[in-house]
Amino acid sequence: MGYPEYKIEFSDNAADDLRYFLKSGQLGLIKKIKNLIDSITENPASGIGKPELLKHNLAGYYSRRIDREHRIIYKVDQQTIRILSLRGHY
Repeated sequence: MGYPEYKIEFSDNAADDLRYFLKSGQLGLIKKIKNLIDSITENPASGIGKPELLKHNLAGYYSRRIDREHRIIYKVDQQTIRILSLRGHY
């Protein structure tokens, strides 16, 4: 039994964040983001980056560490992973 196939959707904010990292030339962060997204598609609730289910105004979203400063914030709906942001903290 394999993993379900997930479609990845980036919010406008997350797409801007990704463009920021690409323009910055921070290849290590870009690779880490790719690895985190790969891990999320394998198992949205566990894996690398210390997944944490968020509360309050972000209830239903998860956070994973990209580095000390940045987090990937995402939500899983059916077969879609919606990425809310990649820069900063929540």
